[in-house]
Amino acid sequence: MGKALFWTGVFFVVIFITRLLAVHAAKKRQPPPQAPSQANAPVTDSEAMVRCAHCGVHLPRSEASLIEQNTWCTPAHAKLGARPQD
Repeated sequence: MGKALFWTGVFFVVIFITRLLAVHAAKKRQPPPQAPSQANAPVTDSEAMVRCAHCGVHLPRSEASLIEQNTWCTPAHAKLGARPQD
């Protein structure tokens, strides 16, 4: 019984060491992760956000409708008019 436990222990130690070496080798093969630089980052233009006078939803100014000095998310909300402030 003692021999079986010994060889079982040796087997698991060998498996453990093999896995450690495999992980170490895999880390050596992969290049280190690079921090994203500002030069490679895509340039996105920010846009002003406006609020619909009826429902209060914020949307980009280019997607809003400007009617009678108010901004609206849809023409239907422009027809309904501004909602009174609470």
